[in-house]
Amino acid sequence: MESFLFQATLYLAAGVVAVPLSVRLGLGSVLGYLIAGIAIGPVFGLVGSETADLQHFAEFGVVMMLFLIGLELEPRAIWDMRMRLLGLGGLQVVGTMAVITGGAMAFGQPPTMAIAIGMILALSSTAIVLQTLTEKGLMQTNGGRSCFSVLLTQDIAVIPMLALLPLLAIPGALGHATVDTHTTVPGSETVSASHAEAAVAMIDALPAWGVTLATLGAVGLVILFGAFATRPIFRYLHVAKLPELYTAFALLIVIGIAFLMSVVGLSPALGTFLAGVVLANTEFRHELESAIEPFKGLLLGLFFITVGAGIRFQVLFDAPTTILGLTLLTMFAKGLVLYIIARVFRMGMRNRWLFTLGLAQAGEFGFVLVSFSLQQSVLPADLGELLLLVIALSMLLTPLFFIAYDKLARRAPVPETPEPDEIDDQQPIIIAGIGRFGQVVNRMLQLAGFQTTVLDHDLNTIQLMRRFGFKGFFGDPTRPELLHAAGLDTARVLVVAMDDGAAAVRLVEYARRRRPDLHIVARARDRVHVYKLYRAGANDIVRELFDSSLRAGRYVLENMGMTDREASDMERTFYRLDRAALRDLAELWIPGLPVSRNDAYIERARALNNELESELMKRFDTDILVGDPDDDEDEADAVTRAELAENDRQD
Repeated sequence: MESFLFQATLYLAAGVVAVPLSVRLGLGSVLGYLIAGIAIGPVFGLVGSETADLQHFAEFGVVMMLFLIGLELEPRAIWDMRMRLLGLGGLQVVGTMAVITGGAMAFGQPPTMAIAIGMILALSSTAIVLQTLTEKGLMQTNGGRSCFSVLLTQDIAVIPMLALLPLLAIPGALGHATVDTHTTVPGSETVSASHAEAAVAMIDALPAWGVTLATLGAVGLVILFGAFATRPIFRYLHVAKLPELYTAFALLIVIGIAFLMSVVGLSPALGTFLAGVVLANTEFRHELESAIEPFKGLLLGLFFITVGAGIRFQVLFDAPTTILGLTLLTMFAKGLVLYIIARVFRMGMRNRWLFTLGLAQAGEFGFVLVSFSLQQSVLPADLGELLLLVIALSMLLTPLFFIAYDKLARRAPVPETPEPDEIDDQQPIIIAGIGRFGQVVNRMLQLAGFQTTVLDHDLNTIQLMRRFGFKGFFGDPTRPELLHAAGLDTARVLVVAMDDGAAAVRLVEYARRRRPDLHIVARARDRVHVYKLYRAGANDIVRELFDSSLRAGRYVLENMGMTDREASDMERTFYRLDRAALRDLAELWIPGLPVSRNDAYIERARALNNELESELMKRFDTDILVGDPDDDEDEADAVTRAELAENDRQD
């Protein structure tokens, strides 16, 4: 017990000390965790063989991360990504395997070993890349989504690689070599060994068609569970009114699915990602995210620490030039393939370098394939140990590559018209424009539990949103192709909150023409803008300063002697009458004719102003003499607004 507490204190202290310092120096959290692991492992020797066991547990951070990413996507979004998965991902895996296999053969490796090395080094680090992209707010850029597509394809590719590796073994040539790889398939060591071995033995005993059916059945079970079982279970848990039960159920989903996927020979990370996609449309999505997020961050940090602690510097010191040269050569070969693919797919300069530098390393699944290759007598032990060190060093260098990308991005000239993001998310509410006005609307809707698709043509604003954890897409909302990609054909509400008044009118006109049933809420700068938006087809038009002006007027009335109740009633009455008058004037407004030359408009405006004054005075006098005739139905509303007024003053 004392040993466990000491190790826990050691790992947590290392992370707490190293990570904030690394972030403050601009190196990122991932490099901080890796440095912490190197410090307590190879440098000071404070940790030993327990690092391997701990890494098995820590790899659940990767599994949880993919589950949370799945919760952010929908099945339709995955379908929309099919070209990226097959094109970008497929080309990367096949192209990198071909280049590295050819290089290994050029260094004198037999063809079977060279193919195995190509498979192992073709994979990149899902944990490091996605964590860094999220930290830097690059996940929603074109380059970030391309990286994610490739990583997802690689996770899928692990399955056929595990099936092909035994075919590369040379019978009787090597015997069963073993080496401490410090890793296994995520989740495979989290249950009782006897139960796990019994389940795997049962699957292995099946014929080939039986294994296929078991695999498909496991995937189908995950989909059916997510679609039909989660809602009843959440309602059952809700009766207990214990928040910790939500956390327990969320962990049960992740761990249970990871174990099920391991039993049938699939990637646990891929299985939990699939579960996340299935649950993305449920009303319990936010509960799952909030329950899993703290565990994900802590376990990912622990995973990076164990990677750093597991680097064998003694092997590196024995042949530093060779090992560092092989590491850099591997990253250069992968980067070259990635750069060519980025050019083929016509990525912009910044996205191209993000795609190239972000995926140039080897990954944690390479540990898995090395271990499996050793067990199947595909690789000798000394070559396996060399590959493990190359993988670990490339992961250690990856944060430095992201720093290099930051410097390249700052120096690269910003194009006059940056390419818009590719929109892979469609929600029932579209917000066009995310300035001061749109930000408030977006935050209120999200706090109420509604998801939005945000578009804005200001790249800096979108990047700032992402840094605060909000999702948004860069692009001109008035472009029809972007608007349809954002879900115009299926959206329920369109919020037009753009600063450019003319562009807002064009957007409303187009949206109304394409979707007569769409409810459009539009922001107006002034009365004339209101008339234009009204003619364009907006349902609800909000003058950007109108409500705040009413509140200011109410404060003045209260400080001039009116009671809170009287001032609130005056504000509400003025609001209703002014809105009605605005609708009347909108019918008389003539586009292109200044209102100063529109006699009918001026005459009606004067009449309405007199009616407004008369109605307000009459209503005010009536309230004083006999009370408000609508007191019964408005009393609750009046009290509420008076309370809000008091809260406003306290704020």
